[in-house]
Amino acid sequence: MSTPGTIRKRIQKLRDEISEMDRLYYQENRPAMADMEYDFLKKELERLERENPQIVAELGKASPTAAPGSDLTGALPSFRHLQPMLSLDNSYSKEELEEFDARLKRALKTDKSLPYVVEPKIDGLSISVIYENGALIRAVTRGDGEEGEVVTQNFLTIVNVPKSWPSPAPEVVELRGEVYLPFEQFQKINQFQKEEGLEEYANPRNLAAGTLKLKDDPEEVSRRGLCAIFYGVGELRASKNPFPRHADFLKFLKDNGFPTHERWWTCDGIAAAWPAIEELDALRKDFKYPTDGAVVKLDDKALQLQAGFTARSPRWAFAYKYRPERAETKLKKITVQVGRTGVLTPVAELIPVELSGSVVSRATLHNADELARKDIREGDTVIIEKAGEVIPAVISVVLEKRPASSVPFEFPHRCPECGEMVVRIEGEVAHRCVNPECAAQRKRALEHFASRNAMAIDHLGEAVVEQLVDRSLVKTVADLYSLELKELLSLGGFAERSAMNLFNSIQESKKNDLWRLVHGLGIPQVGETVSQLLSREFESMDAFSRASREKLMEISGIGASMADSVVRFFENPERQKMLLKLKHQGVNMLSLLPQKAVGGPLSGQKFVLTGELKNHTRSQAKAQIEALGGKVVDKVTKNVAALVAGESPGGKLAEARKLGVGILDETGFEKLLAGS
Repeated sequence: MSTPGTIRKRIQKLRDEISEMDRLYYQENRPAMADMEYDFLKKELERLERENPQIVAELGKASPTAAPGSDLTGALPSFRHLQPMLSLDNSYSKEELEEFDARLKRALKTDKSLPYVVEPKIDGLSISVIYENGALIRAVTRGDGEEGEVVTQNFLTIVNVPKSWPSPAPEVVELRGEVYLPFEQFQKINQFQKEEGLEEYANPRNLAAGTLKLKDDPEEVSRRGLCAIFYGVGELRASKNPFPRHADFLKFLKDNGFPTHERWWTCDGIAAAWPAIEELDALRKDFKYPTDGAVVKLDDKALQLQAGFTARSPRWAFAYKYRPERAETKLKKITVQVGRTGVLTPVAELIPVELSGSVVSRATLHNADELARKDIREGDTVIIEKAGEVIPAVISVVLEKRPASSVPFEFPHRCPECGEMVVRIEGEVAHRCVNPECAAQRKRALEHFASRNAMAIDHLGEAVVEQLVDRSLVKTVADLYSLELKELLSLGGFAERSAMNLFNSIQESKKNDLWRLVHGLGIPQVGETVSQLLSREFESMDAFSRASREKLMEISGIGASMADSVVRFFENPERQKMLLKLKHQGVNMLSLLPQKAVGGPLSGQKFVLTGELKNHTRSQAKAQIEALGGKVVDKVTKNVAALVAGESPGGKLAEARKLGVGILDETGFEKLLAGS
């Protein structure tokens, strides 16, 4: 039997643990616990606090159950919501969903069936977007529910969001929704992180949250490809409520080009809502965004107002959360793969098991640190889950089933492919093979060079690359263009027609735009979008490969780390020889992308943008400067003509003053554009 002392200790322990989980999740975007485990801990704390009010009063300290978690960091300007952004009561239990309906009927003093809407619960970052007299003026994160952080400039990079409200527009609309990262984009970014030896992101939700809060870097935000979806209203100042039902509001959003749920259900009573919840569970696997449940909302807006709110959540809405699909299987072997940049990645080879509609035989183990932290060993029985419904990952080990002969896995000190020593560079989570002659790196580099988003060489797949490298026919990408048809015919499985197709595809790739070659070279930290940016900026491989660190950092979107990476890449004499060979073989070295306008009243002048402009988005201001021949750069130097400073300008304003650089407020900026 529990004593008051043990209950008190348990409450305090749960409070501390949940508060720490909230901090990691909301403020650092680094979850340290699975959602279901977190939800169960919070339910336990709620029950203990409800059953022991005296202990709660004695503790006197604010509990994480009293308010929603906060994503306020203090690094961005804050704004008080016009209407609070509350969290939803949730459960994994059908019985608790039915209790929600019974509780709501009691509050409304009715025994009739209530009208509900069932819609997907998006696992993204909550956002509040304010339109005044039809114009989008501000985007704010949920924060602590009462106030959030202003992320307007970054939010405006999201292409699927209308920048104006259709006419006739209410005086004020506080539109509520989620910012998310599509699965495909999340996988692409994580693949890039993996190849560069950087830590992979835990899930799409946390990467979306971190991206939206990036400071002074809307170019990077734009490159990451965030999307938004809307489903609710906070403040609405209009002569009358144009949406008497929630379903009317969702239809209005869809009809007027606002991104909203592709599917929702109207239901008469909670019994009718359950089949909709089950149908959604089957359909959501095909959605492009992460979902973790179904939200059940009272459809009638007048009844919503009558039901009201608690301090933490609306009484008229409830989230039914789906239990994450997990599977138990045996880990046969841990293999270590070598990527094109030499990064060693551990992979779990599993006895095949079905999970979320597909058969899984391999799962990521991320890196040596993660492997050691979870103490995952060969021969273990493990629990796997699709992290963020995307990547199969090992969640935990079933310790009671661990063989007695089990030993900890020792991460290799030598490359499993070439046998050379591996190193761990300071600041990286990855171990790397730094041997430039490593066959595994050559193979992965060739596969990347030939990939669809690089040089797009058809018929040059993994099996062909294996043969080309193993037979020493190709050492670098430049050697591809020296291959003769007879050498391709000598490869296993190649008939004359397939050999000719590959030969022609290699020759055709010589005509590719410069950005494809830049991307294909595999320069660390330089992905597809940055390759296009650099190719447009420098126009030729000669100019790009000779660019100094300072010159690179003048380009908006290129930071110190990326500039250093580019310079290091081209300092290598072997790479210079490879570029020369590519040039002599007729590979295009010039950019075919549209170049920026030259001439104009601001020609030759550089500007830095900082803070939040009221009448111009960051991308609009940049485009206006470039249209007049000017150039927007990220770093404040003595060579900058002026700093354009909006609200909350940050450290760049102090740097400009220190260097004696001219400073323009928004009025001065508009005069500059007008030619004054």
